[in-house]
Amino acid sequence: MNRHLLGRLGAALLAMSGIVESFAADSLNVTGDKFRQLEELLPTPNAYRAASGAPGHAYWQQQADYDIKVSLDDDKQLITATEAVTYTNNSPDTLRYLWLQLDQNRFKPDSAGNLAAAVDLESIAPDTIPFGTFRRAVVSGEFPGGYQITRVADSRGRDLPYTIVDTGMRIDLPQPLASGAKVTFQVDWAYNVIEQKALGGRSGYEYFERDDNYLYEIAQWFPRMAAYNDVSGWQNKQFLGRGEFALEFGNYRVAIEVPADHIVAATGVLQNPKEVLTTQQRERLRKARTASKPVMIVTMEEALENEKRRATKRKTWIFEAENVRDFSWASSRKFLWDAQGYKKGGTDTMAMSFYPEEGTPLWEKYSTESIIHTIDVYNRYSFDYPYPVSISVNGPVGGMEYPMITFNGPRPEIDEEDRSKRSYSRRTKYGLISVIIHEVGHNYYPMIINSDERQWTWMDEGLNTFVQFLAEQEWEEKYPSRRGDARKIVEYMKSENQVPIMTNSESILQFGNNAYGKPATALNILRESIMGRELFDFAFREYAERWKFKRPMPADFFRTMEDASGMDLDWFWRGWFYTTDNVDISLDAVHHYTVGTKNPDVEGPWNRARHEREPETVTAIENRARKLPRIVDAKPELEDFYNRHDEFDVSNADRNSYQGKLEELKDWEKDLLKVESNVYVLDFSNIGGLVMPLFLRLEYEDGSVEDLRIPAEIWARNAKKTSKLLVRDKSKILKSVILDPNWETADVNVENNFYPRRFIKSRLELFKDEKQRNLMKDWDVELKEAD
Repeated sequence: MNRHLLGRLGAALLAMSGIVESFAADSLNVTGDKFRQLEELLPTPNAYRAASGAPGHAYWQQQADYDIKVSLDDDKQLITATEAVTYTNNSPDTLRYLWLQLDQNRFKPDSAGNLAAAVDLESIAPDTIPFGTFRRAVVSGEFPGGYQITRVADSRGRDLPYTIVDTGMRIDLPQPLASGAKVTFQVDWAYNVIEQKALGGRSGYEYFERDDNYLYEIAQWFPRMAAYNDVSGWQNKQFLGRGEFALEFGNYRVAIEVPADHIVAATGVLQNPKEVLTTQQRERLRKARTASKPVMIVTMEEALENEKRRATKRKTWIFEAENVRDFSWASSRKFLWDAQGYKKGGTDTMAMSFYPEEGTPLWEKYSTESIIHTIDVYNRYSFDYPYPVSISVNGPVGGMEYPMITFNGPRPEIDEEDRSKRSYSRRTKYGLISVIIHEVGHNYYPMIINSDERQWTWMDEGLNTFVQFLAEQEWEEKYPSRRGDARKIVEYMKSENQVPIMTNSESILQFGNNAYGKPATALNILRESIMGRELFDFAFREYAERWKFKRPMPADFFRTMEDASGMDLDWFWRGWFYTTDNVDISLDAVHHYTVGTKNPDVEGPWNRARHEREPETVTAIENRARKLPRIVDAKPELEDFYNRHDEFDVSNADRNSYQGKLEELKDWEKDLLKVESNVYVLDFSNIGGLVMPLFLRLEYEDGSVEDLRIPAEIWARNAKKTSKLLVRDKSKILKSVILDPNWETADVNVENNFYPRRFIKSRLELFKDEKQRNLMKDWDVELKEAD
């Protein structure tokens, strides 16, 4: 602290009054919208969505039930299927046509997703392109992807007219579907399963050359009803590859025909275990339900034997699932299978893992344990997991979620010369645990809290990544979480390559940082630093309980968090979700004052002492050094009263004036003149634009430390500059001040958070030339959810 700034409270208050007037004059134009209410941006509450953020008294949603028969050709990697869809119109509207999603059409060579795919040249070195990106471009132009729709008919077998629009299909109804009515129709189709490693995407097959086998992860595989809702009507925005899905809840019965030596994992409960499992496997499943650790249902020996077989017969696995918004499955003769039951509160489920022997010894140790841990933690922050199974499958997909089943990628390294020698890195271990937590967590967000992923990625990815962070922290101390802590988002926050979180999925620039990292970090800051854990957790769980098995929109989340907590958070949503502002708050100055007594016999000596502490002027120093002659030295008669008394000497007139003014003061004003406290004024400026609370650490000369937390509303009158006045005991002399000492606000420049300023310590990296520097750069391209 600059001790030469010592002054008097009276002068300070006069100066501050001028500053405040100046601030107030331009606050309406420059800074007023930081705390302006969000109601102008949010949709008007109505009977479907209440102002509190809860579903309205007239809330409705559609229902789509499916009866599907599917056959997998393991020689041609071909899916052939037929489905009967019963669609219930619970809306108040009459519908003349229905829209379905045809997700596999994304892999047609001439799909909009393929044709619109762009290369981000700014994220790669000049004249280079990743192998995977180039391979995908080559294969996508040749692969015969997409649906071959062979029939669309009504419940009596009569053909229905339909129109395919890229990844959507409109079925024109012969009679309008009235509110409350149902319609049943049939669709027959086939498609070629993609090789996932070649074309990417969220499903596909993996080929194992060593034993000439395939592993299938089948998703987005059947024509699915598009969502129809009160906000957007039909959500029939085309599937371009990034924005995911908006779906309806329903009941499923799915019969999956595969080679007899395949093991199948799927959404729902297996209905015919006696027809597809051995007596031993069924007994193991029974024991697993109450086991204290995972039980092998299909053992290593059985899986290796299946790898060698080529069954000529086929089996049909039948699954049923109630009140789910989608259905997915996996099939392979390579699968090992372990399971363990979890029963607690309102949850009674079977956690199960399916993986090839290439996944050992990592998967059998961590997969099912990670499922159970996820459910245990998410139940506390959301609601009790309601489904009878939760499955983790190891295959080609790095990370993807569907109701009751998830696809997860990491495997150990295998020595091909001696396959018994296997190892896994720290990154692989924690990558597996994290991706399973994340994907199983998606069963809550958005598989049950059914947000519109096609439009608002952050509502499922961001919220889920936040709870994932909480679950990771409960796995072990110092868990290496990639996202959640404020400091992890700083580099992105100061990047110019940003769009607001409230951006459509297809227009996001840095997908991982924008849709996962930033909203997760924002919620963690909200929980730890603004609302407090108890208040936040109550409101967050209230949102989950309100909207489970329903379709929330962003306004429903924002309003619920405020409604349940009693806090006005519009400034927070506006800054973090609607802008690309960052947090860069500077502690500009610290002023130290003591209270002026107005007593000239006290103030005179005080002012003299302050004057004597000021450095001499260079002119005075030079004059003394050169022994500059003065006229009063030669002619003493020129001296008078003022030569014997300086400006700090007190006269009787000063004392009389003081007594007169003292008599005019009220008693409480006289008491304030006797206060011996230290008064500090701290000046702050908001450089980054994002208003946040001020978290201060005050260090005093006596060695004591005080932490002070000032709410964000200190910026309400002026969001560019503000000052805080602190009154402390006379023994408390400030030594230093640190703003945001624990780096909990994601401040992008902590070097202006110290007073006095500190030296900046870092490393100076050396390199030979620019070419080598480019080659050393780590291009970390984030594709979907797990890398």
